[in-house]
Amino acid sequence: MRAVFDALLGQTALTLSESQANQCVALVEQLHKWNKAYNLTSVRDPEQMLARHIIDSLVVAPLLTGQRFIDVGTGPGLPGLPLAIANPDREFVLLDSLGKRIRFIRQVCHQLGIDNVTAVHERVEAYQPTEKFDGVISRAFASLDDMLNWCSHLAQPDGTFFALKGQYPEQEINALPQGFRVIQVDKLEVPGVEGERHLVAIKYA
Repeated sequence: MRAVFDALLGQTALTLSESQANQCVALVEQLHKWNKAYNLTSVRDPEQMLARHIIDSLVVAPLLTGQRFIDVGTGPGLPGLPLAIANPDREFVLLDSLGKRIRFIRQVCHQLGIDNVTAVHERVEAYQPTEKFDGVISRAFASLDDMLNWCSHLAQPDGTFFALKGQYPEQEINALPQGFRVIQVDKLEVPGVEGERHLVAIKYA
C-alpha cells in the first residue's frame, strides 16, 4: 500500500513527510476496515481508495488560503482528513449529519494522532460556529447554488468557498446566486483517477 501511495504521490507536486505518508495509508486501512460494517464509501478496493479518496483530496492542498476550514458534508472525512494530515498547522472542522461517519472520524483521529480536526455531528444549515471560517470546503456535496445557500453563514466576510467538482460546472457557475462571485477555477490533475476534476473558488461579491 505504501509503495502504491508513494508512486501516486510522486506523480504530483506534493511533498509529505514520512509520518504524514504513513498516516494517509493508515487512514485508508481504517476506512477499508470500517467500510465492511458501516458502508462509508462505495469504493471497496484500498488501492483505489488511495487514488480516488486520498490523492483526490490532497491535490487541493496547495490551492487553499487561510488558517481555519470547515469541510461540509465530509462523509468519512474527505477531503478534510487528508488535508488535515498534510496541513498540521491549520485547523479543520469536519461536519456531517450522519453519526456513524463522525464516529469513524473521531476514532481515526484518536488512532492516528490527528489533533487539528474537530468532528461535528450536525446538519450544515443548523450549525452555528462561534468563529467563522477562512475556507468552506465541499466535495461531491451539492450544486454550487445549494452549497452557497446552505453554507453562506459559515465563512468570514473575506472567506472563500472551495467546491471540488468533476467536469467544469459551467451551468452551475452561470446560475450562481446573487451576492457571490467565482474568483478562480483550477483544473486538478489526479493520478490514478479517470475523468476531470476541478476546484471552484468563490467569494462574497
